[in-house]
Amino acid sequence: MASTAWRPRLRVGPVIRTVPGSVMAPACGFGRAAGSRSVFVGLPGPGQPGAGSRRLERMEAWEFGRTVRRWRDRVAPETVGVPVGRRRRASGLRREELAALAGISADYLTRLEQGRATAPSAQVVESLARALRLSDAERDLLYRLAGHAAPGPDVVPSRIPPSVQRLLDRLSHTPVVVYDASWTLVLANAPYDALMGETTTWRGLERNAVWRNVARLPSRVVHTRQEQAEHEARLVADLRLTASRYPADRALRRLIADLASGSPRFAELWDAETPPPLSDPSRRKTIKHPEVGPITLDCDTLFVALDDLRITVYTAAPGTEDADRLALAVVLGTQSLSQVGVQGPRLDGV
Repeated sequence: MASTAWRPRLRVGPVIRTVPGSVMAPACGFGRAAGSRSVFVGLPGPGQPGAGSRRLERMEAWEFGRTVRRWRDRVAPETVGVPVGRRRRASGLRREELAALAGISADYLTRLEQGRATAPSAQVVESLARALRLSDAERDLLYRLAGHAAPGPDVVPSRIPPSVQRLLDRLSHTPVVVYDASWTLVLANAPYDALMGETTTWRGLERNAVWRNVARLPSRVVHTRQEQAEHEARLVADLRLTASRYPADRALRRLIADLASGSPRFAELWDAETPPPLSDPSRRKTIKHPEVGPITLDCDTLFVALDDLRITVYTAAPGTEDADRLALAVVLGTQSLSQVGVQGPRLDGV
């Protein structure tokens, strides 16, 4: 005889439709006491992705790409330094032009716009926002669509505001490099790469100037041993000040931990009690260029206070032999970069 014992029935919850950016109420209402939570058998619980959440992720990835494409179409090429030919049909930026400006490959940008690449890093998002000249609100939206929280005031900023970007545009034929407050590379223009060597292959710690110096990575800048030691001390001292301004920045804490574990020289300087030597805001540097020989230049570092950026500019007095060598180095370097299709740091998947 079959058992007549009571068996629980599977309870199925109300259907909830999710729209990106909002949460809609259940199709049929159920009363619930404040602070209580219903858990239905057969439905994904908290932290368990279900079909709906996966669809939402796909929709957000698709919306990210569609938004990038829409903003790409509205950017006038001449406003971002892209030459416009007579037979140009596109009113905005071509895909390969935006990819070059953002420092990513055209193939990766294609996959982003089509929703086939769904996890752009915060660094890629920031580079796209900078290349598209987005407003603060648009930049924050792009971060959210990529699944990232927009950087807040307690995080080292890496944004180049429009006013600073216009300044950089005017220096497009001058070697310029931009670092954030942790001395991590934000932007190096084509003349800088032509003078100093390509930055396009740098990854991880290699993009940090403190690491490149304390680890003594190859550099075209000629320093005496004393000059190099003083330069390292000033960089580490500045990074210590940055850490005091952004104590809640987890990425900054990880950077400092990586530097300390990877470089005894950094650990020594970080714990040093003696103040570093004072630096001259304008000093001359000699660059040993492999094709044109040594070039002695004025090296000026400008600080953007509100955005906590460091902009280093390399110039030579007009009419000098160094000015001629610098011009030749820039021409030779930018020609070789354009031949291989490289215009900026490649951030694909970073």
